[in-house]
Amino acid sequence: MTTQEAVMTTQEVANRFIELTKENRWDLILDELYGDDAVSIEPAGSQGLPHAEGIAAIKKKGEDFNVSIEEMHSGWCSDAVVGGNHFSIAMGMDVTMKGAGRMKMDEVCVYEVKNGKIVKEQFFY
Repeated sequence: MTTQEAVMTTQEVANRFIELTKENRWDLILDELYGDDAVSIEPAGSQGLPHAEGIAAIKKKGEDFNVSIEEMHSGWCSDAVVGGNHFSIAMGMDVTMKGAGRMKMDEVCVYEVKNGKIVKEQFFY
């Protein structure tokens, strides 16, 4: 008899996501909670980071963003709101970006979950 790992519900994925954000463990969020074929979508016309397809591209996008930060002053994340196979959070940060100065960024992030993994993230700012 083989044991099969239980698939997390959307609520469980959201809870783990929030738990890891409070520990500032974005690496574990990507490794534990994202599917290999996940996609990341930025707002239309955004001057920021590009869309990314696949976990490797999403990790690279995060690394590129982190390199562009000169200093992180503070950050926050709301509790998750779950609806069906989606959850959303509000988050923000106060950062000094290299070559752009200090700024506050606030956004709403929506995540789609299938088979216990995040398959899509979309940002609104």
